[in-house]
Amino acid sequence: MISIYHLTPQLRRNLKKPLGILFCGSLEETVSILGTLIEKEKPAKIVTVGDRVSQDLTDQSLLPDVLIIDNKVMRKEITPISATADRVVYVKNPPGTITYEAWFAVEKAIEDSQRTKIVVDGEEDLLALVAILTVPENSLVLYGQPRRGVVVVKATAEMKQQVREIVDTMESD
Repeated sequence: MISIYHLTPQLRRNLKKPLGILFCGSLEETVSILGTLIEKEKPAKIVTVGDRVSQDLTDQSLLPDVLIIDNKVMRKEITPISATADRVVYVKNPPGTITYEAWFAVEKAIEDSQRTKIVVDGEEDLLALVAILTVPENSLVLYGQPRRGVVVVKATAEMKQQVREIVDTMESD
């Protein structure tokens, strides 16, 4: 397995800040806001990164096109989520890296018309960057912000450029 990008200590600190808009509140409040946002924006694609956000949206019939999970919440193993998809893909992606295998799986899932669940052996967090780079413009990428809420990133040309600059600062093989 080839890791193509590795997180640097400085970048790890920088990425603790949300890339998009952070929505805080109870599950009901957050899901209601997200439902309204999705209805208003009519995103080209919706990608969720993280087990809790993927399950919470699915439970409320807000079905992501791509779900990226690792069977963990806050780095602790959990019972696999019940959210279903048309296709399930398994990849390896160690913590602090983005592997070629994982990048390719995210990119292909976004291109596919089937709902796809990507199950990561390792850590899925950095795959939000890949999702932002590879979704069509006007798509939404949602990920959990530990102990705070849900971050919603709208894929615009400016956001894609910002994320490209982040990825370019990562160490690569």
